[in-house]
Amino acid sequence: MDNWILMGPKTLNNQPQGEQTLSAEQVKIKVTHVLLSNFDALCYSGELPAAYPKTIGRFAVGIVTECGEKVYGLEKGARVFIKGARPCGTCLHCRKGDTDNCERVQIAGLDFDGFLRDFVTCDYRRVTALPDQIDDMHALCIEHVAFAENIYDRLSLPAGGKVAIVGGNAMALVIAQVAMYHKLIPIVIDDSAAALEKFRRAGVYFTLTADEDLEAGIARATSGTGCDAAVYIACSKLDPGIAAGTLARDKTLVLEGLAPVRFKLDSIPLFRRNTQVISVTDGFGYTESAVNMILHGAIDTEAFGREVLTEYDPAAILGAKLTDLAHDSKMTVIKLIF
Repeated sequence: MDNWILMGPKTLNNQPQGEQTLSAEQVKIKVTHVLLSNFDALCYSGELPAAYPKTIGRFAVGIVTECGEKVYGLEKGARVFIKGARPCGTCLHCRKGDTDNCERVQIAGLDFDGFLRDFVTCDYRRVTALPDQIDDMHALCIEHVAFAENIYDRLSLPAGGKVAIVGGNAMALVIAQVAMYHKLIPIVIDDSAAALEKFRRAGVYFTLTADEDLEAGIARATSGTGCDAAVYIACSKLDPGIAAGTLARDKTLVLEGLAPVRFKLDSIPLFRRNTQVISVTDGFGYTESAVNMILHGAIDTEAFGREVLTEYDPAAILGAKLTDLAHDSKMTVIKLIF
């Protein structure tokens, strides 16, 4: 049975998976599909150092094969999304039973074993049953939508609010679609004409090139007032000051960290414009909201490139993703059941 374990930076081994004991409140899941992402690539590279050894794979769906005697709401054969963000269980909030406000949310593939393996055994509350109307490709995007919904919730913008999105990869595409779902106006900025074309095909009206004409473009898109919020995609490798520079005074800059990379941000312009800066690194607590949004057409997975692989070399796939994290909008899906 497959179990792809990261032993250290760029050292990935496939080891047989041992037998798993099922407790009363656990389910055993046969993993059917895993989405390999920029996050997994950064874990593979060592830029996001895990507590090795660690099984990789943050985003997965599967089928319940066994249920403990105290499992409620799930049955054998149920198709489920396996949550890639979980409460730590050790912080003060978790010890008091308030896991929704966990202070140290844990991430699959980084803090606990991920899902690129044949079977996963976990607490039944760490999975979400999937409606028939949500296919596997949409299901693999649930945490991305939850992440975008977390951003939207924290911004609290009214309909018609203008949001600059600096970056042109898959996460930026999800954020733009979720913004449009909430009747916000995304203004996408990137340095790749090909990437911007994908956003136009997805229905984004304002797409601007990160060049010397950007300031004038922002003025045209906002009638000279500046943006109401900006989201900086960490993997874009663009200057984060571009995102800060789109904002009107007293607005919010979001540092998107679903797949965080190191960057430097000049603080002086932030002080001059009284900018609030927040970071968002997961969609913890928004899974059910994301499922509902997908059911109501919040995102179109046809906007992404897609490859579904039954024969694969995860190290080669992740290595290839590292070559262009900034513009990777392809869904690379490993299919583990035929």
